[in-house]
Amino acid sequence: MNTRSSLVKFIVFVVATLLATGTLAATIANIQFGDKATYTAVFEDVTGLAAGQEVRIAGVRVGEVKAIAVAKDRVHADVEFKVLKTSVLTEGTKATIKYRNLVGERYIALTQEVGGARPLKDGATIGLKRTQSALDLTVLFNGFKPLFAALSPKDVNELSGNIISVLQGEGGNINSLLAKTASLTSTLADRDEVIGRTISNLNTVLGTVDERDAALKELIDQLQRFVSGLAADRKTIGASLTNINSLTAQTADLLKVTRAPLKSDIANLRSLATNLNEPANTATFEKFLTTSPGKINTITRTATYGSWFNFYLCDFSGTIKLPVGPAVKLDKPEQLSAARCS
Repeated sequence: MNTRSSLVKFIVFVVATLLATGTLAATIANIQFGDKATYTAVFEDVTGLAAGQEVRIAGVRVGEVKAIAVAKDRVHADVEFKVLKTSVLTEGTKATIKYRNLVGERYIALTQEVGGARPLKDGATIGLKRTQSALDLTVLFNGFKPLFAALSPKDVNELSGNIISVLQGEGGNINSLLAKTASLTSTLADRDEVIGRTISNLNTVLGTVDERDAALKELIDQLQRFVSGLAADRKTIGASLTNINSLTAQTADLLKVTRAPLKSDIANLRSLATNLNEPANTATFEKFLTTSPGKINTITRTATYGSWFNFYLCDFSGTIKLPVGPAVKLDKPEQLSAARCS
């Protein structure tokens, strides 16, 4: 009986744990259950928008972006998204791309006109007249980057969030925005010395660049010519890189084969240097180096007819004893004297 009771408790515990885990996973993954309808919205600019980002109505997530493609006119963008069928879209629905956070993530905000407009069918398209992209604040915030670096990240985030909310028409408290702006300007006033020093340093840098504008222009021109030359020789450079790779591989193989003998030769260099340093050997070696050019020239002339040496009989002497008669003595016969022997 105790075993059955423990088993029931264990099963209840496992089921409750699985349900809690599934709920937590669905919450973290932001998974929505229920049938969804597919719609398409046409925008002039979808920079920052990506598949998987949210679709909201009144700030509540009701769907997600499925795909983004260039429209048939090659000018606009078609954004396909899905929305829960419980959130009925009408012909008066407007779609707007807005900032989700300062990282640059976007989402689609849907607003509907009050009235008896007919509902949109599954697969309908929201035309360009009812879509718009939110104000692009990237340039604005990038301009304040040097100043934001010296401020509290928390204050900057709050101020930026308030600016985005107000400019995108999502409400927001104007008083809070003004208060944050006042706090920001006060902080900037406290940093006036740092800002002044930065501007002075910047003026110095710009003055130095201005004094060397001709050299800078020449540097840019030479860099442009250098890059143009590389671009013109890109095929040759590519072939050279391939050949360098082959040369490197062959050199590695050569070193692998000759490593042991080369190591032995390097080890014996000390003995060779010691022997050459002896006075008698030094004189012989110097004589060899002095007479080498003449010897090399002579050997070169001898091998002018090919990769072989030609030998000629230029001197012969001796005595031949015949079985009958006196011995014949040969000493430098004239027929052996030729111009090549001189």
